[in-house]
Amino acid sequence: MTATLADEHVVLLDPDGTPIGTMDKTRVHTADTPLHLAFSCYGFDSDGRILLTRRALDKRTWPGVWTNTCCGHPAPGEPIEDAIRRRLRHELGVQAESLRLVLPDFRYRATAPDGIVENEICPVYFVQLRTDPHPAPDEVMQWSWTSVTDFLSAADTAPFLLSPWSVLQAHELRATGALRATGDLGYPS
Repeated sequence: MTATLADEHVVLLDPDGTPIGTMDKTRVHTADTPLHLAFSCYGFDSDGRILLTRRALDKRTWPGVWTNTCCGHPAPGEPIEDAIRRRLRHELGVQAESLRLVLPDFRYRATAPDGIVENEICPVYFVQLRTDPHPAPDEVMQWSWTSVTDFLSAADTAPFLLSPWSVLQAHELRATGALRATGDLGYPS
């Protein structure tokens, strides 16, 4: 049985990343969003292309914006890897073949044009995908397999086309060597 949005809770964090409570997901994202736990993942095909998704227009934060493959919030007590697998199945109808943590300490705060704030400690993972997505329309309105080079170029030259977290992540992934334009991601072809 899948929880509805009204049943979901996010894990609230203190500035050091220690859990300090939970909050109903429908109430957490406001102009004064508390720091909470999230995740981002980037899915890759066997050719090393990234699956980018465009957020559905009815999403609470950054509707209609292109972003990484999948984002979400682990439920209280849920391992992040399990939350990623759950959200990939729910949002995109795909199974994760492997997961690799690439930015364990990523955190950001960003304010949307409507004043809604994202304020997250958000570990970033790479995941291998073997199939094209079959997105849930209330989550994802479009998707595209994109070269690493094109993704990094968009983050550099047209960041307004992407979610603020994916732009920040692109820069950190390149700086750490986790994401290179060569497509060498450490996944078998």
